[in-house]
Amino acid sequence: MSAKLKQLEDILRPVIEGLGYEFWGIEFRSQGHQSLLRVFIDDAANGIGIGDCEKVSRQISGVMDVEDPIQTEYTLEVSSPGMDRPLFRLEQYEAFAGHQVQIRLRMAFEGRRKFQGLIKGIEGDDVVVVVDDHEYLLPFDGIEKAHIVPVFDLSPTHLSRYHRSHPSHLSRIAI
Repeated sequence: MSAKLKQLEDILRPVIEGLGYEFWGIEFRSQGHQSLLRVFIDDAANGIGIGDCEKVSRQISGVMDVEDPIQTEYTLEVSSPGMDRPLFRLEQYEAFAGHQVQIRLRMAFEGRRKFQGLIKGIEGDDVVVVVDDHEYLLPFDGIEKAHIVPVFDLSPTHLSRYHRSHPSHLSRIAI
């Protein structure tokens, strides 16, 4: 984690948790005169709505005005991590064991930077991912970006059950 991300997390985590939300993670992209600060919040019991994002955004804005950790103009976004949630901490990988993940590494590992597979768990400071029946131990510190890949049940049984309960969603083609 970069020094800037660590500084921002140290400022924002207590604010978010003080409002009763889970601090999921942050992204900061410095883009010349206009930067982007994206803050992810969660609430496993109630979910996150627009009102929650507005509430956290107002509180963060006030703290950022006082602390002033970003010297240039920036856009603040507050969001739920969503179904394709990004993963920021090692314990998040452990919590999502059994889920599909897409990972991009900072540097190539065994000849590749991108991996998509099933999170098996963690071993020490490594994330264990199964890709095409091959198990990889990816060093957590080497991960540039990762997010969960939502998997939807498209089995014939599920689809036929869906179409029986939602007949207006059936498509008919006239020949």
